[in-house]
Amino acid sequence: MEIRGPVLLPARREDIDLQTVDGLTLVGELALPVDRDPVATLVTLHPLPTAGGFMDSHILRKAAGRLPALADLAVLRFNTRGTTSPRGTSEGAFDGGAAEVFDVAAAMDLVRERGLPRPWLVGWSFGTELALKYGRDHDIEGVILLSPPLHRATADEVAAWGGDTRRVVVLVPEFDDYLRPDEARERFASIPHATLIAVEGGKHLWVGETQTRRVLTEIVAAVNPDALPLPTEWDDDL
Repeated sequence: MEIRGPVLLPARREDIDLQTVDGLTLVGELALPVDRDPVATLVTLHPLPTAGGFMDSHILRKAAGRLPALADLAVLRFNTRGTTSPRGTSEGAFDGGAAEVFDVAAAMDLVRERGLPRPWLVGWSFGTELALKYGRDHDIEGVILLSPPLHRATADEVAAWGGDTRRVVVLVPEFDDYLRPDEARERFASIPHATLIAVEGGKHLWVGETQTRRVLTEIVAAVNPDALPLPTEWDDDL
């Protein structure tokens, strides 16, 4: 079977609820390798909900569908406050990235409670703003930023990562709608150790299997490079 599109490879999938300190319940899913412990954990932060972003935004859904099997990763997805997906609707209302500080904390609480190893924040678009603004407050190995617009994260919040030893990996599409590679290099220059990857032909939404595979490969390269190269075929008998 070719691995492409919405294929779901084997995993232990569990619907989860997250509880925020301001009293909201957020809905999500945790996907784990079928028969072994994960080697690392991806805590995913979805694109802007007011523009259609949610826990099923395609790169995050495909990460959960493929990477537990292909790279031994745990993948946690959830809807931030006020966001709806087929899994359900998280309580509360979108707050432009402010009260969402509690949503990130609730996800990290679950990671800690479950003893999930080596957590990374993986943000896409609006999710990158949450990772940059609040990721330093948590016990993570690093952040992976997909199509960062840098609309809400201030220059000071970006620069604060320059004094942090944790890894910062930035994937910037060549034809992004908001932040393209040359400007991104300038705006992330305050983080000397950041790895900025300009993706030729890429666009903000990473549409198409070629772009999906590139993004998932770069995520795995950062978190569990021993799993590379990611296979493109799956034996159903495995």
